[in-house]
Amino acid sequence: MQNSNWSRRSVLKTTGASLLAMAAGSSTAHAAQSANDHPGPLPGDANREERMRWWKAARFGMFIHFGLYSTIGRHEWVMEDEGIPVSEYAPHAAAFHPRVGSPREWARLARLAGMRYMVLTTKHHEGFCNFDTKLTTYCAPRQGPGRDVVREYVEAARAEGLRVGFYYSLMDWHHPDGALCATSEESRKRFVDYTHGLIRELLTNYGKIDVLWYDVAWPLDADGWQSVKMNEMVFQLQPEIIVNNRNKLPGDFSTPEQHITAETGGRAWEACMTLNDSWGYQAADDNWKTAKTIIRNLITCARDSGNYLLNIGPREDGSIPEPSSRVLHQVGEWMAINGHSIYDSDPCQVRRSNYASFTRTGNTLYMHVHFWPGRYVAIAGLMTKVKSARLVKTGQTVPFVQDDFRVRFTDLPLEAPDDPVTTIAIECDAEPRQDTDYVRKNKPRMGV
Repeated sequence: MQNSNWSRRSVLKTTGASLLAMAAGSSTAHAAQSANDHPGPLPGDANREERMRWWKAARFGMFIHFGLYSTIGRHEWVMEDEGIPVSEYAPHAAAFHPRVGSPREWARLARLAGMRYMVLTTKHHEGFCNFDTKLTTYCAPRQGPGRDVVREYVEAARAEGLRVGFYYSLMDWHHPDGALCATSEESRKRFVDYTHGLIRELLTNYGKIDVLWYDVAWPLDADGWQSVKMNEMVFQLQPEIIVNNRNKLPGDFSTPEQHITAETGGRAWEACMTLNDSWGYQAADDNWKTAKTIIRNLITCARDSGNYLLNIGPREDGSIPEPSSRVLHQVGEWMAINGHSIYDSDPCQVRRSNYASFTRTGNTLYMHVHFWPGRYVAIAGLMTKVKSARLVKTGQTVPFVQDDFRVRFTDLPLEAPDDPVTTIAIECDAEPRQDTDYVRKNKPRMGV
């Protein structure tokens, strides 16, 4: 993932400026190219709706950034941000000793948090492979772990009933052709063959895989990576897999990072975010999100039919930092009661409130009150007739009064009955719609 102190675009512009300038003048270079430069059918187009059905219902997943950077504890971009030479960084592979059983702890926490799928870094930008491969000795079985970490993860996720996702970084700071591929055709061919080979191993050796999460295509474009051929291979090996958009093809879903931005036109999307400000373990980073923030983010994603992929960065031994574990247990307690308002939810047009946010399933509107005002809550401009309302936490019926301009839910307890967000299920006689402009224009005014 990106360095949280920079946007991905600024990082790649600054760190790759010289190579990209060289590439611009090279006859073998592949200029920057957007996914829209590949019109017509692409791999995966034909059966996308069927493949994506489980993912759209899941809404909530766990991202895990785990690699050699975890032994350093200074963020997953430490190799580049601190200019560490490969000769100094690579020996960390021998000191990387995750405990047997650590992935099961990750998977158990994900399930308890209400997550439905997981995505693990099989290879991050540092180039170290957490899996068994015939293509390099820079991998977990031949270095410190002495075993296949990815296999343990796959088995753990399946044991907890979770879908299995693989993250794979195309960018590689370790491989000798990882930068030269921008200016040398021979290097590009070698590096692309290596990359396709690793992906082939990942999608061949671990049974059914549900998600392939590419990252950072620098310094090549879709043609340079042979991304169409790459995805053809992926779908041949795993016909039911879903693939993101970071190998310069549209893929099945978009990936806003560290922000929630809904796609338009019905395109699937997934906001990926950190629990603090780091993807990989950073010992000094104490800027942890609260359970309330995480739940509100999840609600915001679900409201616009998006998913929320929330990251943990385990320590070098695979243990989960206590603040991560604590907050995800709190989220899980909330999801155990309120999760039905998130999973498999529909797009929700109602969104205007200064103390609540909303999701919808069919004609049921869920009002998630994150700043509890006590006694009553109200929604302005709800144009759909309310039939009934209840507190999700307690099942208590909530009285209401509705007119042309608002609906007021009354006789509520002074203190919030749920923590950190209280949800009210509102049954409507049709799909709930809100029009606050109608209120502004038509609400009676007083004289002067």
